Parts: sequence; structure tokens; C-alpha cells
Amino acid sequence: MGASGWDYFVPYQPDLRVALRDLRQRVFAEGDYWWARGEIGKSASDHDNRPATLDELFEDEWVQESGTHSILDMYKIVSDGEQPDYGTVQPVTPAEALRCAGTERLTRDHLEAINHLAEERWFGRCAILHDPTGQPREIYFWGFSGD
Repeated sequence: MGASGWDYFVPYQPDLRVALRDLRQRVFAEGDYWWARGEIGKSASDHDNRPATLDELFEDEWVQESGTHSILDMYKIVSDGEQPDYGTVQPVTPAEALRCAGTERLTRDHLEAINHLAEERWFGRCAILHDPTGQPREIYFWGFSGD
């Protein structure tokens, strides 16, 4: 099947870990992911017998090997100075934002300039996006996962 790109916007909140946790819970509850036991091209929401919990989902060997092709494959926000690893989300640094977009205060208008920062499979990025007055407005999560 190959990797799938995914992206999500969530309302801004200062704790990126909580934002990731809440997003994962929402995506799971909505069934907005590929479930390895389902048919290719269908989401988990198309199946009444999909797993009832995240733990149950990731106990499935097929899911362990192929992933969910969604934010569910990401489980941790990388801390400053920590090396990104499989299943982690790394926040865009101010230096990266400045280099890619010419500003440290990213907006939706800058997405094209930063999207290349997530090119590795099984790895995600996130960026705080600002409104026209420079206030944080939302968090953008994006990346690639699945096999």
C-alpha cells in the first residue's frame, strides 16, 4: 500500500502533548484511520467490528506492521534537544520557520513553505499557526505513516 500523508488542524493550546493526545482520541473515536483488517480504501469508520480502544487497535499484528496511516501512528511530541524517532512528532523550531518561511510566526499561508520538513515515513511535525494579529490560533500536525 505504501505510506500515506496526513494532516490535521486543531485549536491552539499551549501544551502540544495534550493537543496530540486529544487529536489522537478524536481521530480514533471518529474512525478516521485505516484499519489493517478492513478493505483498502475504506476507513475504520466503515467497519462495525473495529477495535474499541487504542490498546486493542495496536495489539493487532497487522496494525503493528502496517500502521493506521494517520496521526494514531504518532505517540509522542519530541522535547527540545531530543532526537526524533519512529512514531514521534517534532515541533517546527523558530529557526526552521524563519529559514523556510521568512518568519517565526507561521500562518496557514506558510504551509507550502514548511510541508517539506516532514518527509520521513513514520515521523510527524507540528507547527503553531498564528492569526493576522500574531496570536497563536491553531496547531498544524502533518507527516507520513503506514506501509
